[in-house]
Amino acid sequence: MNSTPLEALVDEHLAAARRTSAGRSAHTVYGGQGHVLRQTLIALVAHRRLGEHDGPGEATLQVLRGRVRLHAGDETWDGEAGDHVVIPLVRHDLEALEDAAVLLTVGLHGVPGA
Repeated sequence: MNSTPLEALVDEHLAAARRTSAGRSAHTVYGGQGHVLRQTLIALVAHRRLGEHDGPGEATLQVLRGRVRLHAGDETWDGEAGDHVVIPLVRHDLEALEDAAVLLTVGLHGVPGA
């Protein structure tokens, strides 16, 4: 059984995000090629955004640390550590209201190359 120390990963990737000009760092915790889901830890420095993009399908977001704002179409969702949301199937972006880390889970079924 594999176990991942998420708190340590959050610390590591927030530190890495602070060192980059983009203000972000990411790490695939589980999945990807050959799997039906992928979980990615994303760390963002305060006031940075991922930028608007299309999602690859079903996805959820769990806030591990800090506060974030998800913009999806006409909807906005504010989340803080411990919150979880299903990401709507529309163009969306993610903004860090303060230094934050999230766990993005994406279903890869039907995604070419997944």
